[in-house]
Amino acid sequence: MFDHVGLNVRDYATSKRFYDDALAVFGYGVVMEFPHACGYGPAGKPEFWIAQREPLGTGSHVAFASPDRATVDAFHEAALAAGGTDNGAPGIRDDYHEHYYGAFVLDPDGNNVEAVCHRSAE
Repeated sequence: MFDHVGLNVRDYATSKRFYDDALAVFGYGVVMEFPHACGYGPAGKPEFWIAQREPLGTGSHVAFASPDRATVDAFHEAALAAGGTDNGAPGIRDDYHEHYYGAFVLDPDGNNVEAVCHRSAE
């Protein structure tokens, strides 16, 4: 449905360090960069952008699709190590559906960043 999405951030360098580490578990890296803005993605296509600009907002929610539950766990660990704040440890969220396995971390600006796998544990 979406080609790309972006978040405005308060401090580009801080947010870039956070997302560099948190998104590496998905194989995402910076594929395009401008002063105070960059786009992350696989294979040269920027799909997720951060930019230091107004208006700042908090409370946005972005969920990254994970191929398996181990990647959800790795995301949570990497995002916390990168300075994120725990907003929901990895686990089943059966109020969404029986195989919804997600983890939530607040980024440096307070946005809710999630990794989610919709597959069963097998």
